[in-house]
Formats: sequence, structure tokens, C-alpha cells
Amino acid sequence: MNRKLRMGMVGGGQDAFIGAIHRLAANMDGLIELSCGALSIKPETAIASGKALFLPESRTYLTYEEMFKAEKVLPASERMDFVTIVTPNFAHFAPAMMALDYGFNVVIEKPITFSLEEAKLLDQKIKETGLILCLTHTYSGYPMVKQAKAMVREGKLGNIRKVWVEYPQGWLSKLSEREGNAQAAWRTDPTKAGKSSVMGDIGTHAAHLAEYITGSKITDVCAELNTLVEGRVMDDDGAVMLKFDNGSKGVLMASQVAAGEENALRIRVYGEKGGIEWLQHDPNTLIVKWLDEPTQILRAGSNYAHLSSFATHNCRTPGGHPEGYLEAFANIYRNFALTLGCKLDGLEPTPEMLDFPSVEDGLRGMAFIDNVVTSAHSDQKWTPYVL
Repeated sequence: MNRKLRMGMVGGGQDAFIGAIHRLAANMDGLIELSCGALSIKPETAIASGKALFLPESRTYLTYEEMFKAEKVLPASERMDFVTIVTPNFAHFAPAMMALDYGFNVVIEKPITFSLEEAKLLDQKIKETGLILCLTHTYSGYPMVKQAKAMVREGKLGNIRKVWVEYPQGWLSKLSEREGNAQAAWRTDPTKAGKSSVMGDIGTHAAHLAEYITGSKITDVCAELNTLVEGRVMDDDGAVMLKFDNGSKGVLMASQVAAGEENALRIRVYGEKGGIEWLQHDPNTLIVKWLDEPTQILRAGSNYAHLSSFATHNCRTPGGHPEGYLEAFANIYRNFALTLGCKLDGLEPTPEMLDFPSVEDGLRGMAFIDNVVTSAHSDQKWTPYVL
């Protein structure tokens, strides 16, 4: 590419949380520029947000429908190349489908849609159009997560036998949705969040991480969902036993009422020869535990001879300089941008560039939510994982 990719944004105005994170991540490598936006359903917020981001008045839109129609008729040298959708769950599908209908590539927050049925329609549309959809499962962007995946793929741990993944948070330990917390309000509202609150919000991250690192697919679940804060209408805690298609077994825990926890995502994967452990609170470190050898500590940004090309491709700073959530988020945007740039230039992207979550990951995430909810309300021990 001899220019930056032009990004539009749906949602993410001044009254939003995740929009600023997306903009920081997209901007980090100088490959993308924000060119237009429909930044809020509130006209005054949309206009104010556009001004704050120095968008032209003519490209600060009041609705995503207006934006897609206006951008489509602009000269190819001016119109946006893709749109990022950062609205709550219930408002993902319609703008994503319309963007694809108008020929725009899409980046979208997880979970991909409000329902599994909507995810299937998006998957079908992607197949029909040949466009690219990137899903921001942030934690797969960390270099040492990619190193863990490479070690499993290369057979260094032997056949995988056991997966433990846990995601405890504490921010919903009180009835915050009734105390003016807008983020809590929509995440605990079934008309906006979907079938499950805790599994839709963070359980899908844990399930994606388990499948991403192991390269195996969940085939069966045995789940329990709990609502532990009195007065809450949706689940805020849950645990799931897992079966994978390679014969391994797993346990997944997700809770947003683990008082005192921040964002303590942790995964352990064990094979015949050893295991790996990664914690989001210490993301530059991958602990490798060998059956017959001393424990090994791998670090991002150093020991490059011991790291895979997928890990080094996503390292940004020298050893000892922490890379965190924003850098992982930016890695997803960079790989998406490099892939889209290759496509626009008629080139073939490398496997490292193509390593970002796609519509398939989104479809499996929605199936995870559906199957966990089905299992939690069933008297049957195991529920087959149905797409």
C-alpha cells in the first residue's frame, strides 16, 4: 500500500468506552486513519464526537445508513476501505450486514452478533461477497499467546490432554446496573446483551483462547450458570466442562462477581510432554513446564531464537518493555490492515498477516453461548456443541 487505509466507525462516540480503544489500536502502526463516522445514535453526541476527532463535518454522519450510502458514491480515492462496529451486542448485525452489502470490509467487536442465527447470516454473506471480517478477540493478539499456539501446533507438548481456562472479574460484584453504570446496564440486559451476560461478555474470550491455542474445537459442553448478585436478571457467573475434537478435556470458568479481581484471564494447556501457562496480568511471559526438564520461561521481545515467527511478527518493543492490551489490540488491527492491503494490491498475505480472528471465530463464539445456555438448563450431563 502507498497510503493509509481509510476507516469508518459505527458507535464509539464520546459517551462510549471501547471506541477509543479501537481508535488507539488502529492508529498505532500508521497503517489506518479514521476518515468518517456515525459515532452515536444521539445526534448531538455524534456531531460533538466528530468535531473532537477532527472529522470533516460532511463525513460526520448521524446514522450508519447515511454513512454507507454517502461513502459508497464517493470516489474510490476518498471513500472508506472498511468500517469498525463498536456498538453493544444487539446493534452489531444490522450495520455489519449493510456494510457488506455496500462492499465494505468489516471489523467488529465480540461477540459478533446478538444471536447465532444472525452470525450464520453474516458467515453466509462473507462467503458470498469475498470481503474480510475481523473480530476483535483481543487476547489472541498477544505475542506469547501466539507462541503458545505455535508450540502446540509443532507438537512440542505432545498430544494435548487437558485445558484449564479461567476469566475472573469483580466489577459486577454489586448491582451496578442500577447505580448509573452504563456499561453494566446494557451487559446485564437480555434485550441488549443476548442469551448470557457472563458467557457472552467474557466466556467467549476464554473459549476462543482455548480453541485458538490448542487448534482443537469444542465438541461438547456441560455447563452451570449462576446469578449471584441479588436483583440481577442475567447470569454473572458460570463454569463449563469441555470436550475437544482431539480427545482432550477442559474446564472453563468465567465470573464477573469475583470481588477484587480485575481482568485475571489465565490459561493452562497440558500435553504428554509438558504444559504451558499464560496470564493476561503478565502477558510478556509464557511459562513452559516440562515433564522431565526444568521449567522454562519465555519472554516477548527477547530470546527470539526460541520464538516462532508468529510471536516475533507481533512483538513491538525490546525485551523488558511491557506490551499490553493496547498492543495486542493493535496487532489484530495491523494483521487485518496488512491482509486487506495485500488484497487491494493483488498480493498474497503471509500466514502471519492472516492470523487474526474471523467470521468463523464469531460463529463459534455464538454457538458457545447457545450451547452453554442449553446445557445449563438441561438435565442431561453433556450437550453436543451444535453450530
